[in-house]
Amino acid sequence: MTDDAPVTEQPDTRPIDELLDEIYHGQERISQADIYRRAVSADLPAELLTRIAALPEGEYAVDEAADLLCGSAG
Repeated sequence: MTDDAPVTEQPDTRPIDELLDEIYHGQERISQADIYRRAVSADLPAELLTRIAALPEGEYAVDEAADLLCGSAG
């Protein structure tokens, strides 16, 4: 028997990074609603869609969105 705490696996955020790279191409700021719509269209996993849906309404620069979604796009 061990005292090791269970390791919770973090979801793969590469799809978010790729999505942000794609949708911010030539754009400075994008609304949460637009990010969510594009994520649904891109067929992102439900867990990642939930993260995007949890963003407060408003517009985000790519670095703000990446930070809030635990991605690393930039």
